[in-house]
Amino acid sequence: MAYHKNIYFDSEATSALSEKYAGILQLIESDIEREGLAKTPERAAKAIQFLTQGYQQDASEILRSALFKEEYNEMVVVRDIEMYSLCEHHLLPFFGKAHIAYIPDGYVVGLSKLPRVVDVFARRLQVQERLTHEILHAIQETLKPQGVAVVIEASHMCMMMRGVEKQDSMTTTSAFTGAFRQIETRTEFLSLITSKRK
Repeated sequence: MAYHKNIYFDSEATSALSEKYAGILQLIESDIEREGLAKTPERAAKAIQFLTQGYQQDASEILRSALFKEEYNEMVVVRDIEMYSLCEHHLLPFFGKAHIAYIPDGYVVGLSKLPRVVDVFARRLQVQERLTHEILHAIQETLKPQGVAVVIEASHMCMMMRGVEKQDSMTTTSAFTGAFRQIETRTEFLSLITSKRK
């Protein structure tokens, strides 16, 4: 079962969104016809569709497209997965790294599919806490491994550009199922994602 990543812009949505963005710009800038802003409503309309394309994607389908029967039953870790999302409270970005581990129980998944799962849920209006759990549950429910671990470390522009304006703040969230609820297994995972590269 092949999975194909398609990016497209719905013409009706682009037109409707462009009108809304033009209205917003008119409340901020007196001349939205000037060279720098003339095409901004359409660009913004396409950008928001791209940044929220995860609503049209199915994480389980992505994982099922690359499942392989394998007797390997030790920890598999993919760390430092780049992650970009939009805070649903202010529509400002938050970004950072996701770290994922799972312990197979008969099946392994193509490694590239785990970052794709991160993108599916990150490319939606989000809060970091929910994003962490959605990634975890998609992997657990589709692969049915012995356990899954997800840690996300992110900086939030809603805290950096506005509000408290704390530029060096970092938010860490984590979620664990199965074997990763055991202290020894969780400790091994956390050690692996925090170890320095040589």
